[in-house]
Order: sequence, then C-alpha cells, then structure tokens
Amino acid sequence: MEPGSRFHESSEDAMHNVPVWETGERTNYAPLTHDATADIVVIGLGGSGLAAVLAARARGYSVIGIDAAAVAAGAAGRNGGFLLQGTAAFYHDARAAIGHDRARALYDITGQELRRIAAETPDSVRITGSLRIAWSDAELDDCDVQYEALREDGFAVEHYVGSEGKGLLFPGDGVYQPLARCRTLAAMAVAAGAGLHEGTYATDIAGDEVRTPHGSIRCNAVIAAVDGGLRAMFPELSSRVRTARLQMLATAPERDVHFPRPVYARYGYEYWQQLPDGRITLGGFRDRYAQDEWTDADTPSPEIQDLLERHLRDVLHVSAPIEHRWAASVGYTDNELPIFEEVRPGVWAIGGYSGTGNVIGAACGRAAVECVSGGDPQIARLLNATTGPA
Repeated sequence: MEPGSRFHESSEDAMHNVPVWETGERTNYAPLTHDATADIVVIGLGGSGLAAVLAARARGYSVIGIDAAAVAAGAAGRNGGFLLQGTAAFYHDARAAIGHDRARALYDITGQELRRIAAETPDSVRITGSLRIAWSDAELDDCDVQYEALREDGFAVEHYVGSEGKGLLFPGDGVYQPLARCRTLAAMAVAAGAGLHEGTYATDIAGDEVRTPHGSIRCNAVIAAVDGGLRAMFPELSSRVRTARLQMLATAPERDVHFPRPVYARYGYEYWQQLPDGRITLGGFRDRYAQDEWTDADTPSPEIQDLLERHLRDVLHVSAPIEHRWAASVGYTDNELPIFEEVRPGVWAIGGYSGTGNVIGAACGRAAVECVSGGDPQIARLLNATTGPA
C-alpha cells in the first residue's frame, strides 16, 4: 500500500491497537493490595485462565485470579474470533506428526469443548461452520488429503465451492466475540466466589506462594495461563515456546460483500470473517515478515498492516473504511502442540497454542484444575505423550 494509506496518516488515531471487540462495557477488578490465601492461584485472566478459575470453584476450591493488565487484555480478547475444532496443525498433518489415535482424540476433545463454549456463553457464540479456502492447486490437493483423513475418522467435513473460492467446509466450527465472552466468564467467576485482581503481576512464582508487588498469596497450587507470556514467565520453557505477533484490522459495516462463514486461506496465514453488523475483520501475513513478527511487541507494524489493507481492497473487494488496527502476542511451539505441564512443583503452565487457543485453551484450563486435584485428564496425557506417528 502506498505511503498515503490510512495507517500512516492516523497512527495516533483512537483506532490504533484497539480491537474491534472492544465495546467499552467492562467491570474493573481492583489490584491486589494485601496478603491473601487461596487453594489455587490462577495467573492470566484470558479464556484459559478464566476456564480454570470457574473449574476450580466448581470443585469447591478457593481461587484468586490475577492479571498483569486486565481481563482478556492479551490475545484472548484480541484474536480473530474463530472457534475451530482441532489443534494448530491441519488434521492430516497432525495425524502424520503425532499419530492417528492421538490426533483423533484431540480433535474429538476440541469438538466437545467447542460445543461446551457455545452452551456456556450463547450470547457470544455463533455456530456458522468455517471454510478453508485453497490459494493454489497444490493447496487444493492438500485440502483433498485433509478431507479424506477427516472422513475416514468420522468427522464432519464437506468439499466447498463458492464465491470465496474452493476448499473445505467444516460445519461444526463457529465464531464468537472473544472479549465479551471473557468478561462474561469473569463475572460468572466472581459470582461463584472467586477473587479477581487486574493490574497485578507475579514477581515470584512457587507452588505454595505467588508474590506480587503489593501482596503475597499463599496457596496449594498455581496455574499459569499466559500463552504468549510463558517464555518470559518461565525461563525453563524458553527453548520450547516462542512469542509471535499476530496483526489484524477491521472495517466499518460493509454492505457490498457477504461472508456468511469465517475463512482460513493460504494454509491459514490469512483469515477473515464478517460480523453480524457487516463489519469485516481480517488478519494474516505473519510469514511475509517472519523474523520481524517473532517479537514481544504487541503494536501493529506498517508493513503487515499495508499487506492486510491491500488484501482487503484488492482480494476481498471491501471498500468500507478501516476503523481498527491491532496486534496481539501469542505463544508458538515447534510441534504446534500446547505446553501443558507441571513446570515447577505445584505450578502448572498452559499455553503456546500456536495461534489457535480459543477452544483448546479452555479445555487445557479446565484440565489443569483436574491435575491439581490429582486427576489424570485425557488431554494432558495426549499433549505430553512421547509416542510418535502410529
């Protein structure tokens, strides 16, 4: 995009780095200012952390949840709003990488979790199905392999030809308003008796105590659910998880195009959806400046934003003005499977969802509480299995 693009002209505009999901309607939770005690401390109040808080309260544990910023201030409230079954890898790739039975079980677990999310916060979720659109003949061939693998294992998938292009339709997938859902979960957690504190970061983390600048929390266990922050929080994980920046934009309502389902294109590097009011959200192109996007920075860059704007105008044919540009930090792992482990005695770390944490992250948050309770949840066994392809 030429230097006169709106990003360059309006870098200080209020739209800059404000996600389209922000409505301004929120509840503030006071920082922790005193010493406290709880059975479980949850660090990170995004989707996975709040799922853990609610699961802990459902089991009768006393819980304190803290966040260095605010509820869903990170990627949980700044993502593309997709609810997709499976892990970060396409299903046939997952089968080849981690084994048939393991991939199938994870796909099934995330399908169940997706339906649970829809039932838990129905006002925030729409089950629309999703599309994978091929950007080349080679990718269309890859779609055929994915189709055969899913059909072989009994999962819903259809060949697709439409105005978006050719590819696959996944009928059970959906979209949601991620920030609204997290704020709803936070309200549910407080109503259930949990203590939530924003603006409170952990300075020291052990299984029996979490220290913060203005108070310590004595506890029996800790669940750290910070995804893109895992690398900084736990140096012992730094060789296994990297932080990446994902960038998006959104427009004013657009009436001349219609996208009834969210779309993944070019192997998922680009993704977009149309909201019920007509606005278009679009993200992608991380691979075009890959080295620049391995960063803790969470503000948009002109280079990626210009590519997004060009795609919006020239490929999607959207003429509505851009009203939001934003970025988020997420954790990536080399094998595209999340981190789920007791990283220190009594301290469970979950994250590294490789850009697809909306569904599997919630499942991990609830399963972490089961681990704290002495259980052995299936998803923990699957994510930590040492067996290879089968």
